[in-house]
Parts: sequence; C-alpha cells; structure tokens
Amino acid sequence: MISELNKSDFYKCNGLVNEKGHMEVKAVIEGVNPGRIFVDNLVSPNSGLIWLGNNDGFFFIGKEDNEGFNSEINNFIDKVIVPEAKKVGLNWFEGIGNHQKWNKIIEKIFEHRKLGSWNQRVYMLENYNGSDEPMIEQGYSVLKISKTLYKNNENSLINIDFLHSKVSEFWSSADLFFNDGIGYCIVHNNKIVCICFSGFAAGNVHCIDIETLEDYRGKKLAQKVAHRFVKDCLENDKVPYWDCMEVNKPSIAVAENIGFTNVFNYVGYDFPFE
Repeated sequence: MISELNKSDFYKCNGLVNEKGHMEVKAVIEGVNPGRIFVDNLVSPNSGLIWLGNNDGFFFIGKEDNEGFNSEINNFIDKVIVPEAKKVGLNWFEGIGNHQKWNKIIEKIFEHRKLGSWNQRVYMLENYNGSDEPMIEQGYSVLKISKTLYKNNENSLINIDFLHSKVSEFWSSADLFFNDGIGYCIVHNNKIVCICFSGFAAGNVHCIDIETLEDYRGKKLAQKVAHRFVKDCLENDKVPYWDCMEVNKPSIAVAENIGFTNVFNYVGYDFPFE
C-alpha cells in the first residue's frame, strides 16, 4: 500500500537516492525545499514518489522493479494525486526517474495513458569564463536579492510581486530562502526585469532558476545576472547546478557561454489527468 511519509521521516529515503542524480530529490528529502513523499513502506521504504512543492514534477526513487509499488501507482495517482493536483490547477502528471532504470518501468506502467516525453540536460560548472561577462545597457542595475529588497519597504519596486511569487514557488518561506539560498535580479525603471536565484538547494549545491520578462529578452540580461550568481557561488564555496530542457536553446547557450559542462541527461514523461 502506498502511503505518505511524515516530513520527520523523510530521512528514511536517504538510501533510495541516486547520488549522481537530480538534486531536487535531495533538496526535498533534506527538508530544504517543500515537497511530499509517498512510499511503499512507512517503516523501511524501497520505492517512492516525490511530489515537488513547486508542482514542477514527480520523481520516482528507489527500486524500479518493486512489483507491489508499481502495480498500485496508477490507482494511487487517480485516487489521491489527481484530486489534490486539480485543486491547485495542475492538469498534467510529469514523471521523472531518479535513475535511468526507471525509464522503461515508467513507459510500461503508463502505457495505457496518453504518454509523452521530453529530454532534459543537467550542467555543472567546470571552467568559469568570467572574462565573458557581458556589458548591459545603461539604466539597468544588478542587485543582490536581500531581505531589504524583498520587503520593498519604500515601495520603490513596482512589481515586487514578481519576486515574491518566484521565491514562494520554490521555498516554504522567504526566511528559508534567505537562510539557504542566494539570488540576484536586474532592475530597470524600478521594475524587476530578470531574476536568477536558488530554486532548490541541497548541501552546497544550488539549482539555478532564471527568468527574464518577455519584453526584456535578447539584451543579455540572463547571462549578466547568471554571472553574478555564479561568482557568488564561487566566492562562498557553493556549487551552481543548471537544469534545462534540451529544446531551450537560449538557456543552453547561456550556460555553455559561462563555462557550464553537460554532465548528464534524462527523460521526463507526461500525461494529462483525465
């Protein structure tokens, strides 16, 4: 029977983690980022499903050939996951195996659904190209995301909600973000137009989330703010981690320009909730 683990018991999943796999999994299990974990056995789990707190996917962890878990997962998704997902406006299941052996299992157990897939790339920094940091147009300022900036007491930033929504998407609270994450933004005419911050964090590894407002793309703002983020990591013994879709050519170009190297790739699967 698949059941939900209490957060105080997340540590029981430590042995199910692929150490060379996705750091989002580690971030949830370590309790740094929000998420829920469903397992086959509450005392000694062998397989599990992690639901990321930002609703950005589900990770399958542990034994991929666990017949008991695999035979129940479809019913569990339909009866437990779907109703709760729809409450938060989620209409798709996006599943990822924490190690590659899960891929064939996912394809098999969901073969009766309208299963699609996509490819992701993970990059780690190997040779930082600091000399390639671009100049940006006058009137644009790179600012560290501090508590003062976040509180916006003087109401100088007209779209502070953009920052608040990004942080709350990944973190249980702003305090947790300031304790465990780092971030930078670019401001133009009192408007935040680009953000780069720790979406997930596990140990000293920080997964980069970056977004530029549509009207401001093509100005090398993402590249500029990513350089600042990376420098902060290097100065404070943190490891930047870049995960993006294979079709996201602009994101890949920024990563490779800065000096990130593709260290592993993985497949994501999706299907619509009926």
